[in-house]
Amino acid sequence: MSGHHHPEIPTRFTLFGGKGGVGKTTLAAAHALRLAAAGYRTLLVSTDPAHSVADLLEVALGPEATPAGERLWALEIDPAADAAAYVASIREDAREAVSKAVLPALERHLKLAVQAPGTAESALFDRFTQLMECCPGDYDRIVFDTAPSGHTLRLLTLPSMLGAWVEGLAAQRAKVNKLQGMWRSMAGVSEPEREDRVLSRLRRRSERFSRARKRLHEETVFHPVMLAERLPIEETVRVIDQLAEAGIPVGDIFVNRLWPADPASAFMAERVAQQADYLDEIRSRFKDYARVEVAQSARDIDGRVALDALAERLGPLAE
Repeated sequence: MSGHHHPEIPTRFTLFGGKGGVGKTTLAAAHALRLAAAGYRTLLVSTDPAHSVADLLEVALGPEATPAGERLWALEIDPAADAAAYVASIREDAREAVSKAVLPALERHLKLAVQAPGTAESALFDRFTQLMECCPGDYDRIVFDTAPSGHTLRLLTLPSMLGAWVEGLAAQRAKVNKLQGMWRSMAGVSEPEREDRVLSRLRRRSERFSRARKRLHEETVFHPVMLAERLPIEETVRVIDQLAEAGIPVGDIFVNRLWPADPASAFMAERVAQQADYLDEIRSRFKDYARVEVAQSARDIDGRVALDALAERLGPLAE
């Protein structure tokens, strides 16, 4: 149905995905607690702009990993700031790589690029690939509370455009360097070949991306999070199709916020009956996937005590 794990390669990366408001941040945090409890050095990576992970863990978080418990660390990514930094690094590279004549046009293009919808996603992925390199060195497991969209992941599984582009540029630069070398030797000036900084940087990024692509197929599992409602059901079907196309394995599907039946209240009984219909549909439409059905908590999960209780309720990991 989707990418299959190599049994000898452990699942090191867990991505939680789903539309806003389905509780993926909370479930990712609870999952990270379960991994840490199972003995893994776990890093929880949040891209949640509301900083709710910091509230859940009751730890102040920033872009660097902060201890958040036994074998647990967490950090927050700011996609907007990362997008700006990402475009700035491309600008830096381009400045050295292109002729002065095209710079003004390039500047205009990059200004627009910061706001373009794909840029924050690309920056996010760029940051993901950097973090992936820390595992298994610094961490045994990394949990991402929001995955880049299936669309972005698919772009990354295409034969790397970046790779091809870098190689093309490299060939071109090598030619120029060789010509310059010839001129220098004719002029009797011996200047050692200087390492082309831009190229080596682009090449490193391209290699990091292709390593990440391989690991997305072999060491990653994506948990769709949904509610027992019409839109999330359709959304999950779409996400699973995108993941299958990108060759990324689908793990348990989390069906969150299931209300308890209350026979005393006609309204609640009606609500729960509708939810039960959707749940039946979910169980049949997603029968090929394992599901984790999570009951609605009476109160919002708003801090460490509530989060620990949720992790406890999800039970130990079946490793």
